[in-house]
Amino acid sequence: MFESHYGFSAPPFQLSPDPSFYFASKGHGQALSYLKYGVYQGEGFIVVTGEIGSGKTTLVRKLLEDLDAADVVAAQVVNTQLDTSELLQAICMAFGVPAAGTSKAQMLGTLEAYFTALAANGRRALLIVDEAQNLGLEEVEELRMLSNFQLGSQALLQTFLVGQPELRKMLHSASMEQLRQRVIASCHLGPMSVAETRGYIEHRLRRVGWVDRPQLGEVALASIHRRTGGIPRRINVLCTRALLAGWLAESQEITPDNVAEAAAELGAELAGEDVPDGANRAAGAIRD
Repeated sequence: MFESHYGFSAPPFQLSPDPSFYFASKGHGQALSYLKYGVYQGEGFIVVTGEIGSGKTTLVRKLLEDLDAADVVAAQVVNTQLDTSELLQAICMAFGVPAAGTSKAQMLGTLEAYFTALAANGRRALLIVDEAQNLGLEEVEELRMLSNFQLGSQALLQTFLVGQPELRKMLHSASMEQLRQRVIASCHLGPMSVAETRGYIEHRLRRVGWVDRPQLGEVALASIHRRTGGIPRRINVLCTRALLAGWLAESQEITPDNVAEAAAELGAELAGEDVPDGANRAAGAIRD
């Protein structure tokens, strides 16, 4: 929509996770180091939590992009509102393993045989469970039981649990003691600082060819941080709207007024209220 106006090669603040836009803030850099440390260890559980929109999925995709498929076979489960049988089916599907049957015993046998074959060929399995806070206690326990698969002293499966803060609460319950003992590292993605928010915005803009057009002043950047709390997805949404406002005004600068107008429109939409005139103009432009 506004990319040609600013000379961008692509949308800089798209919502879909893209590892090529990964930004190594202090928190994200630390979390990626934990994940890579976990891969190096080759066993146990790694737990990564963060608020909605904090960049967990982008972080995971960055890790997957960096993995050597000759050493590690990674699979990801993203639909976690499952019972134990459905979870095992989802894991089989994620690894591309046709289950020999639908009973729990048959699926466990299929997975163990698959993991053993990988290990015999010098490879290992990594399971990444996204939105893990949706799992029930029985399903988390099933994942712990899968970690018992071994070939000699070598663990056959390693698991990363990625989810919202509720996951940490669940893992601290009394019934999760055995799993906690197998967690080799955990971290929480917090909000970015003002300086990191600036770095994040400029990083994404440079990825699409930004050369100081539009201009972004300190006051506008501080307003973006204040209104988004330093959460990446919120920043993406607000920056997209602010760029749209600048385009509609035929401006080469994103001003604090652009940011305030965009924030007001978003707030009104979320509250189900009538949006300001600026939002109506934006909607009309999109339809045109």
